[in-house]
Amino acid sequence: MTKITEIMAREVLDSRANPTVEVDIVLSDGATSRSLVPSGASTGSAEALELRDGDPQRFSNRGVLKAVDNVGAEIAEAIVGADASDQAAIDKTLIELDGTPDKSRLGANAVLGVSLAVARAAAQSAGQPLYAYLARGNPVTLPVPMLNVINGGRHAANSADFQEFMVVPAGFDSFSRALRAGVEVYHALRGILSDRGLSTLIGDEGGFAPTLATNEAPVEVLIEAIEAAGYIPGEHVFLAMDVAASEFATKDGGYNLARENKMLTTDGLIDRYEEWLDKYPAIVSIEDGLTEVDWTGWVKMTDRIGSRVQLVGDDLLVTNPEIIRRGVEARAGNAALIKLNQIGTLTETLEAIRIAHDAGWGMVISHRSGETEDTSIADLAVGVAAGQIKAGAPARAERTAKYNQLLRIEEELGDDAVYAGASVYSQFTSR
Repeated sequence: MTKITEIMAREVLDSRANPTVEVDIVLSDGATSRSLVPSGASTGSAEALELRDGDPQRFSNRGVLKAVDNVGAEIAEAIVGADASDQAAIDKTLIELDGTPDKSRLGANAVLGVSLAVARAAAQSAGQPLYAYLARGNPVTLPVPMLNVINGGRHAANSADFQEFMVVPAGFDSFSRALRAGVEVYHALRGILSDRGLSTLIGDEGGFAPTLATNEAPVEVLIEAIEAAGYIPGEHVFLAMDVAASEFATKDGGYNLARENKMLTTDGLIDRYEEWLDKYPAIVSIEDGLTEVDWTGWVKMTDRIGSRVQLVGDDLLVTNPEIIRRGVEARAGNAALIKLNQIGTLTETLEAIRIAHDAGWGMVISHRSGETEDTSIADLAVGVAAGQIKAGAPARAERTAKYNQLLRIEEELGDDAVYAGASVYSQFTSR
């Protein structure tokens, strides 16, 4: 009753007005599903590759009609008639059909669109919400939202060198109460920036992009915003950063902080983090603190500050099970960012999560800067009890769609709803 009878794909738009792939699937019992595929701006070199048309006459080379055609033709021929409840077998077929290590032949955007749509259809056929289907009877948890309220780097021109400054409302007993605090801090921040004559225009992920003098200034203004909203930094609301260091790394292994007209070595950048941890104990997470190629530096950074703060690998690990296993063995970081489209199938994503979980690492389920209204990552975060989710600021519909889905899930769980809270950071913050 769960055989795939029909697969369709189309070219639609993501939140940056770039084309992306949408996939519809129909099962023999009448179950239907739809998935949309996001796209990143700041990407790791080892990520699975989306397929773009390269036609300068359409969408400035960024069309995805080739990927759409691959879904409707080659992929459909291979999996129509397959059992949608056997996710691992379908994903294995997709991987083998593509035949490349980075899914570049069919396109990771085509492959992921199908993989996610299959899971959503199978969940509907089983009469379960997606998060429960993914949980397979295991306990579920509402994640701590990491709200990117100040955008920099590749997400906002003329702002900080560091890519994201996040507020993390972990000090509450429910997701809905935590989200409320995050929203109130966001609005307090808007007021502070406006009062100072700074821009309150928003970047790709809904955060503000003010022109500030230094990379430390966003941390200072966020502390002020937390207090202005009536909360205590480091007790109710914490701070996190996505440095995206690969974006400002130099070819000789240095780090060019253009905002401060300063060049730092690996040791100098780690020194900077150590100083900030001393000065701002509310900081609980640093993502991509060093470039993706500096494995020696990552080991050094973990040895120096890994007991004090969560060190998340994104560009370094790219949701790849083998690379995450290498990171665990090398002690390069202590947490993994999980992005479905970095690896391209749900099965590989779940394997990456399993490896991180078994190692006692933190996990952050993440959106991309080019997002859609698809809410799968909200269900994924709950279903695997990841404990943390990045979905941007509490603004722009493609971001709030994820938070609204988490509110619905919390309501559906009722008295069984468990919020991860500050406990997810306790292993990293022994200061």
